[in-house]
Amino acid sequence: QVQLVESGGGLVQPGGSLRLSCVASGSIFSIYTMGWYRQAPGKQRELVATITSGDNTIYTDSVKGRFTISRNNAKNTVYLQMNSLKPEDTAVYYCNRNSPAMAWTWGQGTQVTVSS
Repeated sequence: QVQLVESGGGLVQPGGSLRLSCVASGSIFSIYTMGWYRQAPGKQRELVATITSGDNTIYTDSVKGRFTISRNNAKNTVYLQMNSLKPEDTAVYYCNRNSPAMAWTWGQGTQVTVSS
């Protein structure tokens, strides 16, 4: 079973930036389409960014132009660069396969708090 470990979250002021990382165990990471999800208090988990094995990317409208997803298959790592952060971006961020129905065991996530 693949294990996922997210890191890089923290407290940042509105307009600030953070870079999240997610390391996946296992040697076949490179073939999967991966996604970054987030879950705010009292809300359902939502998929915000996706990257295919060929580095094609898709973003939900609320983060387009501000977030960038990337991957380094040699390091089994997927990244989420978050710029121009807003208070509504506050959530726990997780990575996993882009289809929740085929998700691996969820990691602990990393908390992002955007507040002045």
